[in-house]
Amino acid sequence: MPGVSNVVAHVGRAVLGDQIVDVNSGEIWVSVDPRADYGSTVKAVQRVTDGYPGLFHDVQTYLNERIDEVVAGTSEDVVVRIFGPDLGALRSKAEEVRRSLSQMPGAADVHTELQVQQPQVNVEVNLAKAQRYGIKPGDVRRAAATLVAGTEVSDIHQNGKVYDVMVWGEPATRSSLDSIRDLLLDTPGGGHVRLGEVADVRILPTPNLIQREGSSRRIDVGLNAKGRDLGEVAGDVQQRLGQISFPLEYHAEALGEYAERQAAQRRLLGFGIAAALGVFLLLQTALGSWRLATLAFFTLPSALVGGVLAAFASGGVISLGSLVGFFTVFGVAARNGIMLINHYQHLERKEGEPFGPALVVRGARERLAPILMTALAAGLALVPLAVRGDVPGHEIEHPMAVVILGGLLTSTLLNLFIVPSLYLRFGRGRISPSSREAA
Repeated sequence: MPGVSNVVAHVGRAVLGDQIVDVNSGEIWVSVDPRADYGSTVKAVQRVTDGYPGLFHDVQTYLNERIDEVVAGTSEDVVVRIFGPDLGALRSKAEEVRRSLSQMPGAADVHTELQVQQPQVNVEVNLAKAQRYGIKPGDVRRAAATLVAGTEVSDIHQNGKVYDVMVWGEPATRSSLDSIRDLLLDTPGGGHVRLGEVADVRILPTPNLIQREGSSRRIDVGLNAKGRDLGEVAGDVQQRLGQISFPLEYHAEALGEYAERQAAQRRLLGFGIAAALGVFLLLQTALGSWRLATLAFFTLPSALVGGVLAAFASGGVISLGSLVGFFTVFGVAARNGIMLINHYQHLERKEGEPFGPALVVRGARERLAPILMTALAAGLALVPLAVRGDVPGHEIEHPMAVVILGGLLTSTLLNLFIVPSLYLRFGRGRISPSSREAA
């Protein structure tokens, strides 16, 4: 495939891996040639994966996958997690939810977590018969497990390596249920008894996977949003879940990337309100006036307009990196506003400059260089991240850089034009006549 320079396939294993999966899971890591067009290459990879019907697949970058799994516990956009005590009822409800969500516009890759029944040899000890031969139930289970599944009895150390020594029954003795039933067990009296005479040996269906959360069994139904806003898809999921009835002790929750994003936004909102209150108090301390502190504080949101416009122009998604960029712009705008208003106060108090248009023009002119240097220094450092685009490894830095660049533009214009005009309108009367006479 053009643009693909290296392909590494990883089949899921449960030993020595960063993820606990079974043989039904696998990953293919594709390295994209830096000279290739990234967007068209990703589309080509997506077309290849779409050509295998019946397989659930998800094409995403390594960093995105790791962030989703750490933050949301899953890589799907929306996950409906169904809780309940009985696996059969859980699977039935999961299939009902899957059918309902599959008919929803904008829902792609709707699938149920792979939980199936697999055959397993079950040995159930008959206590009465085992007591008749003087055999303990634990002895029966240990002997059966050793002959059928194997037991580690020792280790061999050779050439700096450790090898396990296993005791296992011969293949002929575990090839069928009849041969397992004919396994001979030692009795305390020195005789032998067949396993089938003291235990019920049969094949029963056993779940290949049992997931628990909060002491309750659960099963997931996942989907991704395609062609619609993630918030709208999540809202439709909640609406369809409300139309499905669940028995007593069963319930469903909508999780995934959208739910974690909403929870993170609520937390950020709470911390943001506390931080805004702290900024307001710091402004009052720095400016020595509640009126000027209020003036500076309520002009700060205007500095974020450029960041909002830049975020929507680059894709219209407010991500974690975008939020970090907004906080950065907020801090830069607060710093420049404090520096400008403090200089106005200095001109009145220390240099005797009378309040009026000449004061604000002189103050803005003298603070032009520091404000522009702050914006240019920060902006030039972020230009490479913004120009390079949304490529693997820049999932957080790129939206952050775009928001900061847009916010620096509006915050600079705000401090050079809007703040002087507002100070000229509301800053009069803050310096006493005695201070002017002393100056």
